[in-house]
Amino acid sequence: MPRLREGEEAEVGNILHALDGGFVPPGPSGSPTRGMAHVLPTGRNFFSVDPRALPTMASWQVGQGLADTLIGRYQSEEGRFPESVGISMWGTSAMRTAGDDIAQVLALLGVRPVWQRENRRVTGVELIPLAELGRPRVDVVCRISGFFRDAFPHLITLIDSAVQMVIGAEEAVEMNFPRRNALASETELRLAGEGESAAERARYRIFGCKPGSYGAGILPLIDAKNWQSDQDFARAYLLWGGYAYGCGREGVPAEEAFARALGTVQIATKNQDNREHDIFDSDDYLQYHGGMIATVRALTGRNPSRYFGDSSNPDRVRTRDLREEARRVFRSRVVNPKWLESMRRHGYKGALEIAATVDYLFGYDATSQVLDDWMYARVTDEFLRNETMQQFFSESNPWAWQAIAERLLEAIERGLWEDPDVVDTALLEAALELGLKGRGTAGERRG
Repeated sequence: MPRLREGEEAEVGNILHALDGGFVPPGPSGSPTRGMAHVLPTGRNFFSVDPRALPTMASWQVGQGLADTLIGRYQSEEGRFPESVGISMWGTSAMRTAGDDIAQVLALLGVRPVWQRENRRVTGVELIPLAELGRPRVDVVCRISGFFRDAFPHLITLIDSAVQMVIGAEEAVEMNFPRRNALASETELRLAGEGESAAERARYRIFGCKPGSYGAGILPLIDAKNWQSDQDFARAYLLWGGYAYGCGREGVPAEEAFARALGTVQIATKNQDNREHDIFDSDDYLQYHGGMIATVRALTGRNPSRYFGDSSNPDRVRTRDLREEARRVFRSRVVNPKWLESMRRHGYKGALEIAATVDYLFGYDATSQVLDDWMYARVTDEFLRNETMQQFFSESNPWAWQAIAERLLEAIERGLWEDPDVVDTALLEAALELGLKGRGTAGERRG
């Protein structure tokens, strides 16, 4: 606790000291909630991990747990092994965990890292024999963030080397799904006249933004209300993320290869390594993970299994269904009176954060179909019907109140909120009207 309290003063003090041209002491990065007490006190000029040591031996254990719980969850629901998994990978997560996501990808493929004994740096990968693995090798399609691409190019090479090693293994295809899928895609491409490039394009498994660009393309559609169906999400997701990395390539256009790979995906997953944030406090979750789910649904006509890995406690790794995670976060934070009280203390900004949370709820439901009607009704009750919240929005930010009402009405119009109460609809329309009047009055005052 003393080191935690030191951070309260150090954060503000060191920022002011830095702005004055002073020296800020260095310190390690990481997540205190994952037991990394060595990162305290916060407020230091943090340095990251040794990228050559990723994944670490500890993260390899966590990654194996994530892979095992994901496979076990799918087996319990479907009665068979998954054949292809799509995973969204971020560079910030790789830094915090020292490579949990990378380790999970390797474990699903049935490949283990090889460490140099003297310094524990990763020197390569090796196949886990099928007899030791005890299951088929699972194909993995990686959608990496722009920051992951920039910060960890050598990890892209490491994952790709594992993919190519598995595809090249002389094993029965019923025990090696990456090899089976690659050979099938290569045959299809050759029949379509691709020629010598068919083999390479069939083996792309790592996709991301165009070099120098960032994002997944979903948020602009939602913010502008410029979408009608899953096909619109899929076009944006494939356009923004359709650049292949690996096979000696660094961001070559490969939109068709990305679509072909996602068309085989049975599970779309995203991992979270701490409890300092959640799926409804950032648009990145709905863009990368939700966008993948919507794209698979557009390509195949069905939802993939929607999973969410939780390694916030490395000793108790688990995989939840995304609907379970949505309900857990909704009850524990979104409509938690303590959280709402804390937002009210922040006035205008707090109201803005509440409105943003509703946007993220809506966006995840639009892409992933994870919200139930009772959740929309509860948001209406807690944010719009509650007299304390009405007064808060009226005094602090009436435009946020209007934005919430507008977003909930859009959920009704688009059929996401399938069976709203007549009273709820009337309340939303009234709130929208009041918010618009408040906006007009404010505009007149500014003029």
